[in-house]
Amino acid sequence: MGGAAALEKLVPVLLAFGGGVLLARRKVVPAEASKAFSDYAFLFAVPCYLFGNIYAGDLAALFDRRAIGGYAAAAGVAVAAVAVAAVARGLREPREVALRVMAGVQVNTAYFAVPVFITVFGTAAPIFPILLFQVCVLSLVVIAVMELGRAGPAGGGRGGPGRRLSRAVGASLATPLVLACNAGILLNLLSVRVPAVVLDGAAFVGDSASPVALFALGLHLGGVGLHLRATTREELALIGFKCLVFPLLTWAVCGLLFGVRGDWLAYLVLIAAMPTPQNLFIFAQRYDVGVGLSASVVIKTSLVSLVLLPLWLQTVAT
Repeated sequence: MGGAAALEKLVPVLLAFGGGVLLARRKVVPAEASKAFSDYAFLFAVPCYLFGNIYAGDLAALFDRRAIGGYAAAAGVAVAAVAVAAVARGLREPREVALRVMAGVQVNTAYFAVPVFITVFGTAAPIFPILLFQVCVLSLVVIAVMELGRAGPAGGGRGGPGRRLSRAVGASLATPLVLACNAGILLNLLSVRVPAVVLDGAAFVGDSASPVALFALGLHLGGVGLHLRATTREELALIGFKCLVFPLLTWAVCGLLFGVRGDWLAYLVLIAAMPTPQNLFIFAQRYDVGVGLSASVVIKTSLVSLVLLPLWLQTVAT
């Protein structure tokens, strides 16, 4: 895929995203409305898309063991690298380290990867197993560290660390995204016949996930703006790691060590190149740790990832 072809593929992405930015900057649509659009995409449209596609998909091809194992290994190396770097900088608070690990390794699947993959490849199916790995492994580790690091009930939750952790884990696994994925997998494996009208309805709603999610992200960025001069060295390091180092690490581990080739290698590198998820900011607010840092990294990795997308598309296609 040449540079011109890559840019052509991204025109719908830029239109939906840029429209949100422009309308928010001109105050035609209030930036605060981004939450309503985001909630619609996250809680309803994306789960509908995931359910229908997983139910109708080939699970044997979807859950490629070598590809998922390679990505998990790359993520493990990245987690260790970010944690070691954070400790080397003098951070000793586990929650601070966990926040930076999440910033450098987790990817924005629902709001960024899904719409980009639908636009570029016509399907977001390769994201499903990575989404489950991220929610059921990476996020649970971060939640565990955050919950266990709280200073007792005064930290905002009732009960001991174990009870707070179990509630947080339960809430994470009960998100619409995870429930939709698991429901699609279960009904697929059991060969349960889902009425066509239900699948058609899910597809109709799911088709709106991509533009609405990108429009919401544009509204959010257009409202908060960017302050590039205020970017700290730590933020630059995290942005560089997330947008450049992690995708290259994924390419090296998956391609050279695990022998992943073809489309799956391209999918995994592009997934790794996605920006830091908005959940980072949500976690930071909930646990009162690194709120300013998280907001800055989420916004700036979103912009940098969008700018670098044509480069990554051209690279993985060669």
